[in-house]
Amino acid sequence: MKIEGSPDRRGTPTDWNIFTISLLVLVACTLPLLIWPAGSQQLLLQWKVTIEDNFGTSYQLLSIAVLVFVFWIAFSKYGQIKLGTNTYNFSTFSWVSMLFCAGVATGIIYWGTIEWAYYMDTPPFGLEPGSNEAIEFAATYGTFHWGIVGWAYYSLPAVALAYVYYVKKIPMLRISKACQRVLGSQADGVVGKTIDILFMVGLLGSTGTSMGLGTPMITAGVSTLLNIPDTFVLKLIVILFCAIVFSISVYMGLGKGIKRLSNLNTTTAIILLLVILFIGPTVFIVKMSVNSLGLLTQNFIRMITWTDPLTNSRFVEDWSIFYWAWWVAVGPFMGIFIAKISGGRTIKEMILGTILYGGAGCALFYAILGNYALHMELSGQLPILEMVREGQAAQAIATIIASLGNGTIVLTIFCLMSIIFMATSFDSTSYTLASCATKRLEVHQDPSRWQRLFWAFTLILLPIALMYVGGLESLKLAVLISALPLVFVYLLISISLYLNLKEHQ
Repeated sequence: MKIEGSPDRRGTPTDWNIFTISLLVLVACTLPLLIWPAGSQQLLLQWKVTIEDNFGTSYQLLSIAVLVFVFWIAFSKYGQIKLGTNTYNFSTFSWVSMLFCAGVATGIIYWGTIEWAYYMDTPPFGLEPGSNEAIEFAATYGTFHWGIVGWAYYSLPAVALAYVYYVKKIPMLRISKACQRVLGSQADGVVGKTIDILFMVGLLGSTGTSMGLGTPMITAGVSTLLNIPDTFVLKLIVILFCAIVFSISVYMGLGKGIKRLSNLNTTTAIILLLVILFIGPTVFIVKMSVNSLGLLTQNFIRMITWTDPLTNSRFVEDWSIFYWAWWVAVGPFMGIFIAKISGGRTIKEMILGTILYGGAGCALFYAILGNYALHMELSGQLPILEMVREGQAAQAIATIIASLGNGTIVLTIFCLMSIIFMATSFDSTSYTLASCATKRLEVHQDPSRWQRLFWAFTLILLPIALMYVGGLESLKLAVLISALPLVFVYLLISISLYLNLKEHQ
């Protein structure tokens, strides 16, 4: 006799309402971009400014609240609550590798290498463009945007979901279940399904942005290596190849596929960063990194609360608010994924591990890759700023990597690492989407393989459309739109988690 929700040859049971509506929304968002690219781009830019101007400050206030709340939980008595069994589901190295690779995708390589160039031309706090102070903050602000605030956004839904999954033993990994203490019976009704659909749409929008940035970077590297034109067709070939890689990984599941690929990626990244540190301008990289750490420590409160009320520089709107929206959109996905891989850990371990390991890993990319690229610009060896101004950021990254000794070899390793970074993030995304669209998922179960494979290939639709439309601003708007409804979901998650913890015996 088959028990409901237990695995059979078809896998775990699918929630067809969530599955179908999420897919229809994705198609509805993608088709207009492909059919009317010029008109869509203009409309996207108008929406972007409207959302930033009217809702931007809400992201900043939410960032402060989330950061304070998760640290309070970690150091309160609730931080000692054990999630599941007394043994870890995964070793610490594998756990960190999986959460880091899933959480950053190729975005950390793209922005970690080139973000400072945007800030040198349009620095924060009204600084003079190109001045020494502007350069110092340019080398620092990326670490702030990819630091503890962003990883706190991952921690909050992770704790809320892990608590109901492991402690209350509700066999579902859905955002609606993290809100159940507030929603009551509506968590299983229309309101709950709406929240889960909003989560899936938000995840599709944010991952579309990540892939839309990462694919041109990989394509630029392939174009340089093979000496072939960097065309839209080449981008399609690259993105399809990446889809095949992460579909194989997600088909194999957490232990055999995602864990192994993440471990390989982390090891490769560490080796590449060490190579750049020691064959590059080591003294400059170390000095700038220490200087950035000091600037960030001294100015953290100012940076997280700066709203730029007296000027129209749009630094806050174009960068900080974009990043907070991106973390909001991706946060529930990472919450589901981190909850799934964190069995056996305490809440404190999960929160501090996510924030500190994640933030430190991102800081290393900015410190080594970013400062190496900055040195190449300041020393006059590469015209990086000029290339970024001309809209050739992806090509600039490929040029920076190729400038290292044995450039062809290093660029090949860089392209492979970027592909694996994309794969390790999107196999996790496919796994999470399939988990959310599954009616019942026990601790020992994976969602059905056909669903994992389906979402692996469906994920590439939106980034293809966004690349076709073109422009960084279009990618940013995909995040802003998809994240906005999730601001309210974060409030529901926070209240529900607090009530659950308060009643914990």
